[in-house]
Amino acid sequence: MTVSASDAGRGMFRALATYNYRIWAGGALVSNVGTWMQRIAQDWLVLTQLTHNNATAVGVVTALQFAPQLLLLPLTGVAADHLDRRKLLIATQGAMGALALGLGALTVLGVVQLWQVYVFALLLGVATAFDAPARHTFVAELVGEADLSNAVALNSTSFNAARMIGPFVAGAVIARVGSGWAFIANGASFAAVIGSLLCLRERELHPRTRAGRDANLADGFGYIWSHPEIRSGLVMLMIVGTFGINFPLFISTMSVSVFHVGAPEFGFLTSVMAIGSIIGALLAAARARPQLSLLVIGAATLGAGLVVAAVMPNYQLFGLVLIVIGVAAQTFTTTALALVQLTTESQMRGRVMAIALAITLGGVAVGGPILGRVADRFGPRAALVVAAASGFVAAAIGLRALLRARP
Repeated sequence: MTVSASDAGRGMFRALATYNYRIWAGGALVSNVGTWMQRIAQDWLVLTQLTHNNATAVGVVTALQFAPQLLLLPLTGVAADHLDRRKLLIATQGAMGALALGLGALTVLGVVQLWQVYVFALLLGVATAFDAPARHTFVAELVGEADLSNAVALNSTSFNAARMIGPFVAGAVIARVGSGWAFIANGASFAAVIGSLLCLRERELHPRTRAGRDANLADGFGYIWSHPEIRSGLVMLMIVGTFGINFPLFISTMSVSVFHVGAPEFGFLTSVMAIGSIIGALLAAARARPQLSLLVIGAATLGAGLVVAAVMPNYQLFGLVLIVIGVAAQTFTTTALALVQLTTESQMRGRVMAIALAITLGGVAVGGPILGRVADRFGPRAALVVAAASGFVAAAIGLRALLRARP
């Protein structure tokens, strides 16, 4: 039986047939563009205006922004399982928008200091810690179990489409009017996602089993330990999340310290990488179910791509390799998160996803300062080699799990 191109396209975008998901996806895309504008502007502000090309400072900002994923883990997963996720998301998205406007005001007024960026990064990390598990698991309420894998992949596609647009726009905004206006644009963009949440048809949401008041994080760890496939996938995520996917640091330090380019070129590199990420996310959307074997392939390809990137002699070739890295990284992360969601029971999903996100994003908080130190002492190329090694180690762990699972 043959499948036509139109049938394949409908399969790739099937979650968009659901009204609630379409509304949510539209608002999320606008907000994601703003988020990427802020990420680029924040790194550029720290690296070129508040310090003299100090990669360690960028790493500290990264750590402060992602550390709450680990520190607040006992609360965030339980909140996602116990509270109304829609109302929780309205609160967290509103807080994140207000923080972006506050940092933007300080920057536009010309009074921003490095310690203030640190404080805003930490507060944003707290809001994100509660937002992320609720946002990821809310997708199941929008589309139901049948289209969950497709919706997870389309979310990644949206995020990476924004990664392609946002940095390019941010580079132009920074060059023309300064970093502060990129922060303000991000703050305004949260109105789109909050508006989408308010416009959802509540009667069409898919009901879920909420966790009881006695729910705790230990149940989540016990669930993960009793499911070897989830356990192996999360160990791989921890390793790659800590050292392999710290792309803002890699791209910013290579741009400034190795290729000596300006803000528009820096933003363009991040946009180029997003092309690969979109390809990886769309390929994931077309698959019926995620597989552990695909995690192994993604991790190994990521490691190889980072090695090649580390030896590229010029800006143009480095940018081309970033496309391959984007495909590999997105294949790995999208497959891992979809695998966790689809193999976890509804009432446990918030806690398990909170652990998965804490492992991934909290790992970035741990690895950011380490990689920044490596980049400062031995150069950005050395930091890329360390990142590559994490991909190869993760692939080896996944391969070992696959061999053990064979009858």
